[in-house]
Amino acid sequence: MIVRTLTDCEQNERLVKSDTWQSVRMLLADDKMGFSFHITTIYANTETPMHYKNHLESVYCISGEGSIRDLATGEQHKIAPGTLYVLNNHDKHILFAGKEDLVLACVFNPPVTGKEVHDKDGAYPLPAAASA
Repeated sequence: MIVRTLTDCEQNERLVKSDTWQSVRMLLADDKMGFSFHITTIYANTETPMHYKNHLESVYCISGEGSIRDLATGEQHKIAPGTLYVLNNHDKHILFAGKEDLVLACVFNPPVTGKEVHDKDGAYPLPAAASA
């Protein structure tokens, strides 16, 4: 059994930050669950381009409001508490946070190792185990 608190994970190396977001990686590849689980905060009044070429992601909005734009279609969707979006086709997108921080629960497959940050394309690298 694995039991962790968000507060504990915020106090160690499981907290990863960038200019527009922070991610608390509560469950990682080393936990051997087949996915990773994160609480991610997208900072207010920011836009973050992303393209998870090597991962699938499911995202549930806990608080805040914003929007997501699918760069392939140009479609834009409102994100608010209770909204789920799933990047099931490695969708290239931009996430916009409104006047408040967006707080999101995120699941990645394959799981991340914990130190990933977005590369120049907005992607995380493929985990070594998955590329072997």
